[in-house]
Amino acid sequence: MTTPRDTLAPSRRVRANGDGTVYQRKDSRWEAAGYVLAPGNTRKRIRVYGTTRKEALGKLTEKIAASNRGVPAPSAQGSLTAYLTYWLENVAVHQLRTTCQCCTRGLDATRDQPRCCAAGKCCSRRLSPLTLAYVHSVLKSALEHAVREEEIPRNVARNVRTGTPRPRRFEPLTADEARTFLVATNGHRLQPLFELALHTGLRKGELLGLRWEDLDLAGGTASIRRTLQRTNSSGLTALPTKTQSSERRIALPTPCLRSLEQHRDRQLQERDAAGTGWKDSGYVFTRTDGAPIEGSTLTRHFNTLLHQARLRRIRFHDLRHSTATLLLEQGVELVVIKELLGHAHIGVTATVYAHVRLRLQRDAIDLLSHALRKPDDSDEPPLAGAAVR
Repeated sequence: MTTPRDTLAPSRRVRANGDGTVYQRKDSRWEAAGYVLAPGNTRKRIRVYGTTRKEALGKLTEKIAASNRGVPAPSAQGSLTAYLTYWLENVAVHQLRTTCQCCTRGLDATRDQPRCCAAGKCCSRRLSPLTLAYVHSVLKSALEHAVREEEIPRNVARNVRTGTPRPRRFEPLTADEARTFLVATNGHRLQPLFELALHTGLRKGELLGLRWEDLDLAGGTASIRRTLQRTNSSGLTALPTKTQSSERRIALPTPCLRSLEQHRDRQLQERDAAGTGWKDSGYVFTRTDGAPIEGSTLTRHFNTLLHQARLRRIRFHDLRHSTATLLLEQGVELVVIKELLGHAHIGVTATVYAHVRLRLQRDAIDLLSHALRKPDDSDEPPLAGAAVR
């Protein structure tokens, strides 16, 4: 007598030991799992996925075949685990959008005069939308790597919509304000640095990272090769420039050349006065003992000069924006400004300074309208362009 089990037996497939298992998930995808060689001459169970049983089984077969050849399965566990541990302990736990970072990170405790949590009054210093977008981008990239290595089935960070952060508004100095600022720097020990910043648009880290070997005072050029930044792991460190395009060679104006020559002579006098206490860092702009200058120290000097000149308070980085804006207003081509600032693409320059170009277009259109006026309109005043912000 034939039983149902006897009827099904010939069609039943028995997989060999080590071939793994294949089954359909509740989400209709197929999952295949098996053991393969892992780093350290160990074995681990992996899971692969496919839209069909054949696709999932094919992926598993490829990994098992590579394992049999002695090739360990790649794993993102180390780097991913390290990063996500940092993320959970240092970022996510602090609720980035709503928590004052000054209080959470204990920054107020290190200040000479507390003005936030240590003083009983929160300053509500939160991360900017641009920083939040960057943090999300890094997390999404880390999870995407884990998906490619098939450590996780999907990247949940893709479901988060952070929105497009608005670019930070900047307030560049006008030509009159720039002249006032330069007058205020006369006699200051770092006057050549501020003059160079306003004439060339160099970033703060690029200015502090300049070495004498980077300057060709006879030829009137400077080579931008590094940026000086403070890192949590290494302290004040010379790092590569922000982008590959940021490593560039720029021309130096005559006033800056004269100031740099005088600054070099003054630094030699400071070196002689310091004697054995001199720290030969090789940087152009240093402290009186030859050590590199901290970015925060430069910012304090900058704010003091603004106050003395009775100018509105701006960021040091706005000197860079001032340079580009003033050059545009003088009719300098966008590509020249892009090379001077070290932007990766001319589109970056065009986007950042779009409001300046729009204002210049308005001025040009008004001039053309004035030239095309009818003779009987000669008594009317010329058109004045509306302010564009």
